[in-house]
Amino acid sequence: MDIRNFFFKNRSFTPIPVALSIIYFAQPDNPNVLIGLAVLLLGEATRMWSVSYAGGETRTTKVGAPSLCTAGPYGFVRNPIYVGNMLMYLGIVIVAGSPNLALMCITTMTFFIIQYSLIISLEEEKLSELFGEEYSIYKNNVRSIIPRLSRWKTDDDRTPLSFGKLIKTEKRTLQNVVFILSLIIIRINYLY
Repeated sequence: MDIRNFFFKNRSFTPIPVALSIIYFAQPDNPNVLIGLAVLLLGEATRMWSVSYAGGETRTTKVGAPSLCTAGPYGFVRNPIYVGNMLMYLGIVIVAGSPNLALMCITTMTFFIIQYSLIISLEEEKLSELFGEEYSIYKNNVRSIIPRLSRWKTDDDRTPLSFGKLIKTEKRTLQNVVFILSLIIIRINYLY
């Protein structure tokens, strides 16, 4: 089995060990909570903006896409959902604190960079197969993870999801964030 498929199909579960280590090393006297919350909210906003354009198809366990999305945040970066996820986890690390916050941030980001590099390579193979030259042009103009400063011009004029549909699609992600933050609060306040 291709390890990339494993990470793609299990991408909701593979971060569990990272989340558990964040919770385990959480510190009660953390002066960076507000910074962490800001980074977390920026990540969730990026993720929601991205999902509003890509739709619920992002929750699939099958690699592919019904169409090539280049609108909205996809005009700045090819994988804005992954960028949002990394920012969310970085924010959670900062909120939780750690005896060595820099090491916890580096460890968390290293995990996600490795996981998303594997997943992105798999997705790009499929998107090249599905969309050929159209995807090649997009790939040559929009970077994978590091956003452009200006939006790439595209003919993709799709309308983003309504706020109600977006919240319904993102419900599980929002629940997971609340759950992890709740575990951090319990760890800090009751298990020290």
